[in-house]
Amino acid sequence: MAIGTSIADILNQWDAMGIFSYALPFLLLFAVVFGILEKSKIFAKDGTSNKGVDAIIALAIALLSLQFDFVSTFFATIFPRFGVGIAIFLVLILLAGLFYKEQNDRKTFFTIGMIIAAAVILWAITSWNFWGDPFGISWWFEEYFWAIVIGVLIIVGIGAVIGFGGSSSSSDKPAGRG
Repeated sequence: MAIGTSIADILNQWDAMGIFSYALPFLLLFAVVFGILEKSKIFAKDGTSNKGVDAIIALAIALLSLQFDFVSTFFATIFPRFGVGIAIFLVLILLAGLFYKEQNDRKTFFTIGMIIAAAVILWAITSWNFWGDPFGISWWFEEYFWAIVIGVLIIVGIGAVIGFGGSSSSSDKPAGRG
């Protein structure tokens, strides 16, 4: 390669060679399946894992999953969005950190984090329009998005009132006769 080659040129060459479409999805699938098989010890003999069997099964699953472009297209769609979602989540965490003061504020910080996580999940589901969306998920969420948001806000509000509401003390009870 020439000295003037940029990172973009290298990444484009890797893309042309199929590194992103086949090699990285294969490695990811192989590693995940192999890790699951090793951890679960499904094919263990006398308490020790059989790495050869686990590797053959992981290899077969990873290769079979790349037989059609379904996995490659899915990974090419989901991981860029995942990166954007993580970037947004990081910015929101940094902004929430500006208002995080002390240990007694941990419950509020956790609540804000859960709201952010729910918003990110809801955003991911509503933007699902993969392969023409054969299941109608995107259409359904687009149709009922605001109803879902209002319903979630009502449930969160009720939960907040129940969770943060003060308990009644004994002085509030009427005095008994006796």
